Amino acid sequence: MKQYKLQDIRNIGIVGHGGSGKTSLAESMLFLTGVSDRLGKVGDASSVMDNDPDEIKRGHSLSSSLAYCEFNSTKINLIDTPGSSNFISDTPAVLRVVDGLVFVVSAPEGLQFYTEKIWKWADEWELPRIIFLNKMDHERANAGPVIDAIKTKFKKTPVFIHLPQGTGENFSGIVDLIENKYFSYNKGGDGKGKQGEVPAEVSEEMEISHAELMEAVAEVDDELIEKYLESGELTEEEFSRGLKEGIENGQLIPVLCGSALQNIGTDLLLEAAVKYLPSPENRVPVTARKADDDSEIKRSAGGGDPTSALVFKTVADPYAGKLTLFRTFSGAIKGDSSIYNTTQGVSERVGQLYMLQGKKQVPVAEVPEGEIGTVAKLKQTVTGDTFSDSDEKVIFNPIQFPLPVFSRALLPKTRADEEKISQALQRLTEEDPTLKVERNSQTGELLISGLGQVHFDVSLEKLKARFGVEVDVKAPQIPYREAIKGTTKVQGKYKKQTGGKGQFGDTWIEISPLKRGEGFVFENKIVGGAIPKTYIPAVEKGIQEAMAGGIIAHYPMVDVKVSLYDGSYHNVDSSEMAFKIAGSLGFKKGVPDCRPILIEPIMNMEIVVPNDQVGDVMGDLNAKRGKIQGIDPGEDTQTIRAHVPMAEVLNYAADITSLTGGRGMFVMEFDHYEDVPDHLMKKIIDEANQNFEEKH
Repeated sequence: MKQYKLQDIRNIGIVGHGGSGKTSLAESMLFLTGVSDRLGKVGDASSVMDNDPDEIKRGHSLSSSLAYCEFNSTKINLIDTPGSSNFISDTPAVLRVVDGLVFVVSAPEGLQFYTEKIWKWADEWELPRIIFLNKMDHERANAGPVIDAIKTKFKKTPVFIHLPQGTGENFSGIVDLIENKYFSYNKGGDGKGKQGEVPAEVSEEMEISHAELMEAVAEVDDELIEKYLESGELTEEEFSRGLKEGIENGQLIPVLCGSALQNIGTDLLLEAAVKYLPSPENRVPVTARKADDDSEIKRSAGGGDPTSALVFKTVADPYAGKLTLFRTFSGAIKGDSSIYNTTQGVSERVGQLYMLQGKKQVPVAEVPEGEIGTVAKLKQTVTGDTFSDSDEKVIFNPIQFPLPVFSRALLPKTRADEEKISQALQRLTEEDPTLKVERNSQTGELLISGLGQVHFDVSLEKLKARFGVEVDVKAPQIPYREAIKGTTKVQGKYKKQTGGKGQFGDTWIEISPLKRGEGFVFENKIVGGAIPKTYIPAVEKGIQEAMAGGIIAHYPMVDVKVSLYDGSYHNVDSSEMAFKIAGSLGFKKGVPDCRPILIEPIMNMEIVVPNDQVGDVMGDLNAKRGKIQGIDPGEDTQTIRAHVPMAEVLNYAADITSLTGGRGMFVMEFDHYEDVPDHLMKKIIDEANQNFEEKH
């Protein structure tokens, strides 16, 4: 493969809300630069980027994909990202390894929720960006409100460097405001604009917009504003320098326009990306920590720093095995060598290295600094790991992935599925860090958690298609617990006489409640040898077994204190087994007199919603028996903190999407247990006992 200088490489992420046309734009770029011989369509086998069978079937991106092209002697590594709430997980990882972003905004839809979310992530990593206003050929395309929204929401200065000639079905050309040139296009053509005379109907608007652009660029620094005020113009060199500086420091956000599906404006976007987005050499140095003393250190390309790289994605390829995708920030990673994985503390053997062109793997001898590469069949490396020089060990901060919010229980259909499922799930979670798999110790269920119903459905489809594992799915059991509110004293006596040696155990216990979360306390108050010491542990064991099986609804009982204060024994017939049974019998007999109750898990939730939908969401939380703990205001959103019973929020991912039109987000985790209200308790107990009888 051709070697490129650092200044001739661009690593660009294509980001935005789902449905804005990101993949179509990437396909247009690849077609224009000759990577593909036809314009790839989303949901079609012709797509270079959406090449997974599930993506073709569903017609949208499910994970990030990588390809590269050459434009004006510059290599452009493109990473196309999903924008759906169910598949947004790849985007935070991609932001860690690119040097600039193209935000794709739908002209008819305007600024949507996940564009705003990704914008904030991009701010955290100080990433320069360009906005591409897509779908200008749509009948509802309207650039004005989009620009106003960017100014309002992002507090940035968006500057048009393109002016569309016509909108909707009349959109067929673009005025380049930097050079005051007009380019016309054939819809669905080769994507190369034909330079011509500026149409009369846009010439006046062009002059006004050019002046506004010049003024915005001049304000980037004092020297430029002085020259602009003196002469009323900037030279081409001054203008280019000012615009590039403004983009890199975030003062200016250039806005371009076009139609990815019609192949209009893509060539001008590529020119702008090469000209104004930074090369690896010019990006902000990345921060790492030294492995030996945790001190901060910087790594950058072009400065002779030792090798460092970040693993940002893992792919479970059915043919090549596990593929590890990484960005080399400094130094180089060579094929047929070894690399030190600082995160895992192991050396990994590196075989053949590749660069990805969609699903095609192109062999390379090394992945130098500033480049993005792939290696197959690493044994211990996972997403988020750091590679470094074994003599200069550094580690990058972990990638922060969205937390899963939707859980279901899996039941393998056959014994064969049961045997294969663990390894299959391990492979899936390596590929998708937002999938969480655990065996619930309380219910014994195998739980899988993800970002939503669609995310979950796609994961199960992969489980079947790639690994041949089929499962049944059900809502997870609510891990209710039993507890008591009152105190009692009771005798537990077990006496059994047969032909030979009998069984005898006699106990007196006091049962009382503990505070929530204190578990179980057993107190031995026997004096005078009423029960021999050797039998005391058996009494405790019998009580614990009775608690584990539950008394009123077969849920484990918690937060109970039992004091063994009296009893009797028989020299011949008493045994550990007899006292174990006696303790169990006494406990089961006494609990009904202690006002037994059910307690339920309460989740701590943080829900981020737009300002105008706070009332609807709070009303819904109240209907779900939630208790509002507080509200933290933001600029355009508010964060509602609440405690809500788990039983009410098993499907909250769908509920919040419905309530907010997909603009709300939430995280939740277990917080504590509380009493189940009386009006619900009988129904839960009846259902639990019925289920128990059916199973036994």
